[in-house]
Amino acid sequence: MYMSVEAKNVRKRILDMAYYSGVSTHLGGAMSIVDILTVLYRDVLNYDFSNPTWEKRDRFILSKGHCVMSLFAIFVENGLISEDEIQSYMKDGSLFSSHPIMNLAHGIECSSGSLGQGISLALGIAKAAKLKKEDFKVYTLVGNGECNEGSVWETFMLAGQWKLDNFTIIIDNNGLQSDGDSANIIDLSNLSVKLSGFGFEIIEVDGHNEDELRKAYNADFNGKSKIIIANTIKGKGISFMENNNEWHHNRLIKEKYDCALSEL
Repeated sequence: MYMSVEAKNVRKRILDMAYYSGVSTHLGGAMSIVDILTVLYRDVLNYDFSNPTWEKRDRFILSKGHCVMSLFAIFVENGLISEDEIQSYMKDGSLFSSHPIMNLAHGIECSSGSLGQGISLALGIAKAAKLKKEDFKVYTLVGNGECNEGSVWETFMLAGQWKLDNFTIIIDNNGLQSDGDSANIIDLSNLSVKLSGFGFEIIEVDGHNEDELRKAYNADFNGKSKIIIANTIKGKGISFMENNNEWHHNRLIKEKYDCALSEL
Protein backbone atom coordinates (compact mmCIF):
# COMPACT_ATOMS: atom_id res chain seq x y z
CA MET A 1 0.00 0.00 0.00
CA TYR A 2 1.09 3.56 -0.74
CA MET A 3 2.73 5.34 2.21
CA SER A 4 3.08 9.13 2.09
CA VAL A 5 6.44 10.82 2.53
CA GLU A 6 5.19 12.37 5.77
CA ALA A 7 4.18 8.98 7.20
CA LYS A 8 7.55 7.47 6.21
CA ASN A 9 9.42 10.32 7.87
CA VAL A 10 7.40 9.95 11.07
CA ARG A 11 8.15 6.22 11.15
CA LYS A 12 11.87 6.90 10.65
CA ARG A 13 11.84 9.32 13.56
CA ILE A 14 10.12 6.72 15.74
CA LEU A 15 12.86 4.23 14.89
CA ASP A 16 15.52 6.82 15.74
CA MET A 17 13.94 7.56 19.12
CA ALA A 18 13.62 3.88 19.92
CA TYR A 19 17.14 2.95 18.88
CA TYR A 20 19.03 5.86 20.40
CA SER A 21 17.12 5.65 23.67
CA GLY A 22 18.85 2.31 24.28
CA VAL A 23 15.81 0.93 26.11
CA SER A 24 12.64 -1.00 25.31
CA THR A 25 9.91 1.15 23.79
CA HIS A 26 6.33 0.72 22.58
CA LEU A 27 7.13 0.39 18.88
CA GLY A 28 4.22 -1.71 17.63
CA GLY A 29 1.41 0.61 18.65
CA ALA A 30 3.38 3.73 17.76
CA MET A 31 3.72 2.43 14.20
CA SER A 32 0.04 1.49 13.89
CA ILE A 33 -1.17 5.06 14.59
CA VAL A 34 1.24 6.98 12.34
CA ASP A 35 -1.15 7.41 9.42
CA ILE A 36 -4.03 8.33 11.74
CA LEU A 37 -1.99 11.15 13.29
CA THR A 38 -0.33 12.23 10.05
CA VAL A 39 -3.69 12.95 8.41
CA LEU A 40 -5.14 14.47 11.58
CA TYR A 41 -2.36 17.01 12.09
CA ARG A 42 -1.65 17.72 8.42
CA ASP A 43 -5.16 17.90 6.98
CA VAL A 44 -7.76 18.20 9.73
CA LEU A 45 -6.86 19.97 12.98
CA ASN A 46 -7.17 23.72 13.29
CA TYR A 47 -3.75 23.93 14.90
CA ASP A 48 -0.80 26.31 14.71
CA PHE A 49 2.52 24.58 15.39
CA SER A 50 4.13 27.98 15.97
CA ASN A 51 1.55 28.79 18.67
CA PRO A 52 0.58 25.55 20.48
CA THR A 53 -1.20 27.39 23.33
CA TRP A 54 -3.56 29.25 20.97
CA GLU A 55 -6.91 29.25 22.75
CA LYS A 56 -8.96 28.48 19.62
CA ARG A 57 -6.91 25.43 18.65
CA ASP A 58 -8.52 22.05 18.17
CA ARG A 59 -7.49 19.66 20.94
CA PHE A 60 -6.04 16.18 20.49
CA ILE A 61 -5.80 13.81 23.47
CA LEU A 62 -3.69 10.67 23.10
CA SER A 63 -5.49 8.31 25.45
CA LYS A 64 -3.29 5.31 24.52
CA GLY A 65 -0.38 7.25 25.93
CA HIS A 66 2.22 4.48 25.60
CA CYS A 67 2.32 5.21 21.85
CA VAL A 68 3.50 8.78 22.33
CA MET A 69 6.61 8.31 20.15
CA SER A 70 4.35 8.77 17.14
CA LEU A 71 3.06 12.08 18.48
CA PHE A 72 6.58 13.28 19.34
CA ALA A 73 7.69 12.41 15.80
CA ILE A 74 4.83 14.45 14.31
CA PHE A 75 5.87 17.42 16.44
CA VAL A 76 9.54 17.16 15.46
CA GLU A 77 8.53 16.97 11.79
CA ASN A 78 6.62 20.23 12.21
CA GLY A 79 9.19 22.08 14.32
CA LEU A 80 7.24 22.10 17.58
CA ILE A 81 9.93 19.95 19.21
CA SER A 82 13.51 20.55 18.10
CA GLU A 83 15.96 17.91 16.90
CA ASP A 84 18.16 18.65 19.92
CA GLU A 85 15.29 18.33 22.39
CA ILE A 86 14.08 14.96 21.15
CA GLN A 87 17.55 13.46 21.54
CA SER A 88 16.84 13.43 25.28
CA TYR A 89 13.97 10.97 24.79
CA MET A 90 13.88 8.49 27.70
CA LYS A 91 16.98 10.01 29.31
CA ASP A 92 17.00 11.04 32.99
CA GLY A 93 15.30 14.39 33.48
CA SER A 94 13.91 14.54 29.94
CA LEU A 95 10.53 16.12 29.20
CA PHE A 96 9.99 13.32 26.69
CA SER A 97 9.14 10.04 28.36
CA SER A 98 7.50 6.74 27.44
CA HIS A 99 4.10 8.31 28.22
CA PRO A 100 2.92 11.89 27.64
CA ILE A 101 3.58 14.47 30.33
CA MET A 102 1.34 17.53 29.98
CA ASN A 103 3.30 20.34 28.35
CA LEU A 104 1.30 22.69 26.13
CA ALA A 105 4.44 24.36 24.80
CA HIS A 106 5.38 20.99 23.31
CA GLY A 107 1.88 20.13 22.13
CA ILE A 108 0.95 17.66 24.89
CA GLU A 109 -2.57 18.52 26.07
CA CYS A 110 -2.58 16.15 29.05
CA SER A 111 -0.62 13.47 30.83
CA SER A 112 -1.87 10.02 29.92
CA GLY A 113 -0.97 6.37 30.01
CA SER A 114 -3.32 4.91 32.58
CA LEU A 115 -5.70 3.46 30.03
CA GLY A 116 -9.19 4.93 29.93
CA GLN A 117 -8.31 8.27 31.47
CA GLY A 118 -7.46 10.25 28.35
CA ILE A 119 -10.76 9.61 26.60
CA SER A 120 -12.66 10.63 29.75
CA LEU A 121 -10.76 13.90 29.94
CA ALA A 122 -11.33 14.53 26.24
CA LEU A 123 -15.08 14.15 26.73
CA GLY A 124 -14.97 16.69 29.56
CA ILE A 125 -13.07 19.18 27.40
CA ALA A 126 -15.61 18.77 24.58
CA LYS A 127 -18.52 19.29 26.99
CA ALA A 128 -16.83 22.37 28.49
CA ALA A 129 -16.34 23.83 25.02
CA LYS A 130 -20.07 23.52 24.37
CA LEU A 131 -20.98 25.10 27.70
CA LYS A 132 -18.60 28.00 27.03
CA LYS A 133 -19.79 28.29 23.39
CA GLU A 134 -16.26 27.71 22.09
CA ASP A 135 -15.86 26.55 18.50
CA PHE A 136 -12.86 24.24 18.81
CA LYS A 137 -13.16 20.48 18.27
CA VAL A 138 -11.78 17.66 20.39
CA TYR A 139 -10.27 14.43 19.08
CA THR A 140 -9.05 11.48 21.12
CA LEU A 141 -7.32 8.24 20.16
CA VAL A 142 -7.83 5.01 22.11
CA GLY A 143 -6.51 1.50 21.54
CA ASN A 144 -8.61 -1.59 20.99
CA GLY A 145 -7.07 -3.12 24.12
CA GLU A 146 -7.85 0.07 25.99
CA CYS A 147 -11.52 -0.55 25.16
CA ASN A 148 -11.44 -3.30 27.79
CA GLU A 149 -11.55 -0.54 30.41
CA GLY A 150 -14.89 0.27 32.01
CA SER A 151 -14.15 4.00 32.00
CA VAL A 152 -13.98 3.89 28.19
CA TRP A 153 -17.50 2.47 28.00
CA GLU A 154 -18.74 5.03 30.50
CA THR A 155 -17.41 7.68 28.13
CA PHE A 156 -19.08 5.99 25.16
CA MET A 157 -22.42 6.02 26.97
CA LEU A 158 -22.19 9.65 28.09
CA ALA A 159 -20.84 10.99 24.78
CA GLY A 160 -23.63 9.24 22.91
CA GLN A 161 -26.19 10.71 25.28
CA TRP A 162 -24.80 14.24 25.02
CA LYS A 163 -24.53 14.13 21.20
CA LEU A 164 -21.49 16.40 21.16
CA ASP A 165 -20.87 17.21 17.51
CA ASN A 166 -17.48 18.67 18.44
CA PHE A 167 -16.15 15.33 19.69
CA THR A 168 -14.45 12.57 17.68
CA ILE A 169 -13.14 9.28 19.08
CA ILE A 170 -10.66 7.30 16.98
CA ILE A 171 -10.11 3.64 17.85
CA ASP A 172 -6.80 2.13 16.77
CA ASN A 173 -8.16 -1.33 16.05
CA ASN A 174 -4.98 -3.35 15.48
CA GLY A 175 -6.30 -6.55 17.05
CA LEU A 176 -3.47 -6.95 19.56
CA GLN A 177 -2.69 -5.73 23.07
CA SER A 178 0.06 -6.22 25.63
CA ASP A 179 -1.14 -9.71 26.62
CA GLY A 180 -1.72 -11.00 23.10
CA ASP A 181 -4.58 -11.36 20.61
CA SER A 182 -7.43 -9.10 21.73
CA ALA A 183 -10.06 -11.60 20.55
CA ASN A 184 -8.74 -14.12 23.08
CA ILE A 185 -8.77 -11.63 25.97
CA ILE A 186 -11.99 -9.63 25.57
CA ASP A 187 -13.53 -10.16 22.15
CA LEU A 188 -14.57 -6.81 20.66
CA SER A 189 -15.54 -8.14 17.23
CA ASN A 190 -18.46 -6.33 15.58
CA LEU A 191 -17.36 -3.22 17.45
CA SER A 192 -19.31 -0.91 15.14
CA VAL A 193 -22.53 -2.79 15.95
CA LYS A 194 -21.85 -2.57 19.68
CA LEU A 195 -21.17 1.16 19.55
CA SER A 196 -23.98 2.18 17.19
CA GLY A 197 -26.47 1.53 19.98
CA PHE A 198 -25.00 4.41 21.97
CA GLY A 199 -26.10 6.99 19.40
CA PHE A 200 -22.83 7.69 17.60
CA GLU A 201 -22.05 8.34 13.99
CA ILE A 202 -19.85 5.28 13.29
CA ILE A 203 -17.35 5.20 10.43
CA GLU A 204 -15.06 2.21 9.82
CA VAL A 205 -11.94 2.71 7.69
CA ASP A 206 -8.58 1.28 6.75
CA GLY A 207 -6.40 3.08 9.29
CA HIS A 208 -3.47 3.19 6.86
CA ASN A 209 -5.39 4.66 3.93
CA GLU A 210 -4.99 8.42 4.12
CA ASP A 211 -7.87 9.15 1.73
CA GLU A 212 -10.29 7.06 3.82
CA LEU A 213 -9.07 8.68 7.01
CA ARG A 214 -9.43 12.19 5.59
CA LYS A 215 -12.99 11.51 4.44
CA ALA A 216 -13.89 10.04 7.83
CA TYR A 217 -12.54 13.02 9.73
CA ASN A 218 -14.43 15.44 7.49
CA ALA A 219 -17.71 13.50 7.33
CA ASP A 220 -20.86 15.22 8.57
CA PHE A 221 -21.53 14.57 12.25
CA ASN A 222 -25.33 14.69 11.79
CA GLY A 223 -25.54 16.31 15.22
CA LYS A 224 -23.82 13.38 16.94
CA SER A 225 -20.44 12.50 18.40
CA LYS A 226 -18.36 10.50 15.96
CA ILE A 227 -16.38 7.28 16.34
CA ILE A 228 -13.87 6.33 13.67
CA ILE A 229 -12.88 2.68 13.88
CA ALA A 230 -9.49 2.60 12.17
CA ASN A 231 -8.50 -0.97 11.31
CA THR A 232 -4.72 -1.05 11.51
CA ILE A 233 -1.71 -3.35 11.60
CA LYS A 234 0.43 -3.29 14.70
CA GLY A 235 4.00 -2.45 13.67
CA LYS A 236 2.83 -1.17 10.27
CA GLY A 237 5.62 -0.45 7.79
CA ILE A 238 8.27 -2.76 9.24
CA SER A 239 7.87 -6.37 8.09
CA PHE A 240 9.31 -8.09 11.17
CA MET A 241 7.13 -5.96 13.46
CA GLU A 242 3.82 -6.28 11.62
CA ASN A 243 1.27 -8.30 13.61
CA ASN A 244 4.12 -9.47 15.84
CA ASN A 245 3.24 -8.75 19.45
CA GLU A 246 6.86 -9.19 20.53
CA TRP A 247 7.14 -5.58 19.36
CA HIS A 248 4.45 -4.26 21.67
CA HIS A 249 7.35 -3.29 23.92
CA ASN A 250 10.87 -4.21 22.87
CA ARG A 251 14.41 -2.92 22.44
CA LEU A 252 15.61 -2.08 18.95
CA ILE A 253 19.19 -3.33 18.46
CA LYS A 254 21.38 -2.05 15.62
CA GLU A 255 20.79 -4.99 13.29
CA LYS A 256 17.01 -4.59 13.55
CA TYR A 257 17.27 -0.79 13.37
CA ASP A 258 19.25 -0.92 10.13
CA CYS A 259 16.85 -3.45 8.67
CA ALA A 260 13.81 -1.35 9.58
CA LEU A 261 15.30 1.82 8.10
CA SER A 262 16.13 0.01 4.87
CA GLU A 263 12.49 -1.05 4.51
CA LEU A 264 11.35 2.58 4.71
